[in-house]
Amino acid sequence: MLLSASAGALQVIVWDRDLQTKLGYGEVSASKLNLQLVTDYSGPVVVLFARDSTEKAAYSGLAPRYDGLLKNGVLNINVPDNTENVTLSKFLGSFKLNLSVQSAGQNVSLPGLKTAPEKDPKK
Repeated sequence: MLLSASAGALQVIVWDRDLQTKLGYGEVSASKLNLQLVTDYSGPVVVLFARDSTEKAAYSGLAPRYDGLLKNGVLNINVPDNTENVTLSKFLGSFKLNLSVQSAGQNVSLPGLKTAPEKDPKK
């Protein structure tokens, strides 16, 4: 039963605006979003939320995609019908979720995906 609860966890992925560079990844566990985030990036981002059908009622009103801005390690979300951007922490509060951010390296890996081998600069 515990395995099935964690397998369907709400997930978030933060990409640069062109969806070329993964800047963050996180999952919800016990009403807390644990997010690994590249903190030295500044610029526009796309925030994607993934959830399974059992969570749609739990996070009613949560869109699968939001535009935002990452600057100085702070992620702001453009919320429709709101004239100002809101921090991810404040945004998640409306869904009764807390945010825990951990600094990540330059690239954030997704579970189950292999990264391309680095090219040898001598070749």
